[in-house]
Amino acid sequence: MFLILTLALLPLGLIALIASLQAIRTADLEKEALLRIAVTQSARKLTADLQSDRTALQLTVDSLASNSADRAICNRLSLFLAANDAEGGRYYIYDSAGRRLCNSSEREPASMTPTARFDGPATELLADSPYLVSRVPSADKRIIALIYYSRKHLESVADPATALQNRKLTLRQGDRRLAISHVRKDPPGGKRSSLSARLDPYDVELTMTVREPPATIARMLSLFLPLVMWFAAAAIGWFVVNRVLIRPLVILRRAVAAYQPGEVLEPLQRMRTPAQEIVALGETFREISEDVATHEAEMAEGLETQRKLTREVHHRVKNNLQIIASLINLHARSAHEPEAVEAYASIQRRVDALSVVHRNHFAELEENRGVGIRPLISELSASLRGTAPAAARRFAIQIDSDNLHISQDVAVPIAFLLTELVELAMMLDPQGTMRISAHVLPEQANRALLSVVSSGLRASEDMTVHLSERYGRVLTGLSRQLRSALDHDGEAGSYAIAITIIP
Repeated sequence: MFLILTLALLPLGLIALIASLQAIRTADLEKEALLRIAVTQSARKLTADLQSDRTALQLTVDSLASNSADRAICNRLSLFLAANDAEGGRYYIYDSAGRRLCNSSEREPASMTPTARFDGPATELLADSPYLVSRVPSADKRIIALIYYSRKHLESVADPATALQNRKLTLRQGDRRLAISHVRKDPPGGKRSSLSARLDPYDVELTMTVREPPATIARMLSLFLPLVMWFAAAAIGWFVVNRVLIRPLVILRRAVAAYQPGEVLEPLQRMRTPAQEIVALGETFREISEDVATHEAEMAEGLETQRKLTREVHHRVKNNLQIIASLINLHARSAHEPEAVEAYASIQRRVDALSVVHRNHFAELEENRGVGIRPLISELSASLRGTAPAAARRFAIQIDSDNLHISQDVAVPIAFLLTELVELAMMLDPQGTMRISAHVLPEQANRALLSVVSSGLRASEDMTVHLSERYGRVLTGLSRQLRSALDHDGEAGSYAIAITIIP
């Protein structure tokens, strides 16, 4: 939610940031214009001063070259230069023979050869010397005047009228540099801005460099104030939305997620919120939970009633099957013919098979897992051996089964199918054995193979007769109920059928 609010307020933050950057850019342009005016003004002042001195020197050397000047002209020149230069103006006039004709009282800063005095440019920055020299020859080139400008004088002349802090003035001629002013206190860091102007008509450039003070915390805050305001607005908005909307909704969601049938929800009992919609939503959940609790209680009561009825029906069915079994047993005792006794015993075994299925089904009914195949076959085998004919009392039944479960619709035909096969095997080979196995089919989690193997089930004439008279039709009908083919291997004496199980 904080990210969504931040993105929603992003356009306003960007507008404020652009406005702040535009203001900074405007201030930078104003500083650049002020710097341009200052360097132009300084270059013009320096040019005017140099030109004024050159004019005075030109008049002096021309007068000296014409031999009509008096010696007082040198004094007048000294007074003129001293008026412009606090150091008195260091000038020196030589003829072509190297004789000094006129000079100021100070010692010449740099000694030059006669050739260097006449052959140099009109204005020159001396190498390894903090002076600017200006040469003024006479009209006939026989006399040369040299005037030296110190760094102090150049700085006083070139000082601009505009108030620029941290400025630095430098004269440049080719690869020579002369710094005529220095920053009094050069701040660390900061941005440098430089502009240059040429001293007309000389090939000397004046460069003014201004270093801005480094960015302070206050300046950085003013620059990023729009972003800070944008972030603060998003944070305040998120805090309000979180306290008023998100937190109550989270509490409500947790209460609903932890809801158990039968409970009554009170999600906003320990928290108040001014959002009436959320309060109404919490009340709605509470009313729904009350209705659900009421219906759950009614359903639990109805389920208990249904369970009691199911138990009562079970007991009644079990009693009825016991009564039927008792009646069959009573009639079997009163019968005298062996065929009648065997008929009653056959009926008794099938009723017992149905009773076994019913008992196992009701035992697993509470957990709703279906009928277990292993206990079903085990109990059915014990019942069949208990009601077996006298000749088959030693008939052995081995059981090999996985822990499988089947529905009652499958358990009833399986119980009858095993009863028919065990009875048929006992009749044909009373002293034999039988192996009953049930295993899950490979790659089929809901199918299992039920197989019955016995020596009494091998192909023979007696078996063919029994199958044709009765057992064959019964086995076929039971396999149809199971919706699967019953395979018989006469040589191995085995029957196999695929049944549906509960995964």
